[in-house]
Amino acid sequence: QYTRGTVTAFSPFDARADAEALRKAMKGMGTDEETILKILTSRINTQRQEIASAFKTLFGRDLVDDLKSELTGKFETLMVSLMRPSYIFDAHALKHAIKGAGTNEKVLTEILASRTPEEVRNIKQVYQQEYEANLEDKIIGETSGHFQRLLVVLLQANRDPDGRVDDALVEQDAQVLFRAGELKWGTDEETFITILGTRSVSHLRRVFDKYMTISGFQIEETIDRETSGDLEKLLLAVVKCIRSVPAYLAETLYYSMKGAGTDDDTLIRVMVSRSEIDLLDIRQEFRKNFAKSLYQMIQKDTSGDYRKALLLLCGGDDE
Repeated sequence: QYTRGTVTAFSPFDARADAEALRKAMKGMGTDEETILKILTSRINTQRQEIASAFKTLFGRDLVDDLKSELTGKFETLMVSLMRPSYIFDAHALKHAIKGAGTNEKVLTEILASRTPEEVRNIKQVYQQEYEANLEDKIIGETSGHFQRLLVVLLQANRDPDGRVDDALVEQDAQVLFRAGELKWGTDEETFITILGTRSVSHLRRVFDKYMTISGFQIEETIDRETSGDLEKLLLAVVKCIRSVPAYLAETLYYSMKGAGTDDDTLIRVMVSRSEIDLLDIRQEFRKNFAKSLYQMIQKDTSGDYRKALLLLCGGDDE
């Protein structure tokens, strides 16, 4: 269904030959990182799974365990992330975001705001199967307030499907949001949660335009002024994803590298999870909105084999 990824099926593909090359790269003294990163970034996830299975068949060894013992740091994290089966990628990220001390709200926000209802249903199912736990219960246990409520709404994955947009309803929702935010002393967050969490994408895009006409503000400006903390971040993420998921993820990548220090977990998560979906669109939005290309920013912000692998995943520069 997705055709805007930077990583596409490698052909002619030979899982055994790849497995042998990877074993050779990790056998004996010293590791040949170049071979490892070249193979893993140029195969799609299903092919990587076939390589892992051939690796076990030929050598009786676990490819991921070998990668973990031979590689270190961010490069290791990136290679291991590439090996994670794609159907479980988001569920795994969420599991780690809600385990132990402190919850990583950023991960919950990014994933639940940007995935389609169908993807969310899949994540819940996989989470239940893999971890024998209910994702919704886990999230409720670790979050609170309106932030929790909006997450729960998004987890229901019941957003109205796109269809014919009713002008009267667009007008009504825009007015209701205006009254719940700008016109109210104290904000009626619940109204924002219900409308932003359940209406169809095409309907909401029209609501945002109408809202601007009525209030003179972009809906993002109102959210910024009227809410705060985790709820504000989640509402903004939802609005941005309604407007354009690739634009939202381009911005996420930009801020993972902007300023001092790099948020490598976010950089790796987005690059890996979108490499077969819409990374070409993300690159396009990045270039349009940040006056430099994603490629140039990765080049400037990272180093070594980690950088080489990320640049190969990025798949090219947008001058």
